[in-house]
Amino acid sequence: MLIVSYDIHNNKLRTKFSKLLKKFWRMLQYSVYEVKNSDRILKILLTEIEMSFAPKFSWADSILIIPISKAHSEKVIRYWQPAMEEEELLFL
Repeated sequence: MLIVSYDIHNNKLRTKFSKLLKKFWRMLQYSVYEVKNSDRILKILLTEIEMSFAPKFSWADSILIIPISKAHSEKVIRYWQPAMEEEELLFL
């Protein structure tokens, strides 16, 4: 799992970046996303940031990508909505 946090001052660029992250999983809070991790997804994400976003960033913008190992991701404590999203549902 990856946690991606960003602070982008340009509204259009921030919205575009948010839409990019939504393709890879879900928003946890404003400007904080949880991304399913694989080498392929990380490579796509980094390439997209470098090619499409980095040239448009100002000195005030920031992105943090924090990898969390499988062992640690299983220890994440979730309450309320995030906890419910982790539950597997079976509809018959």
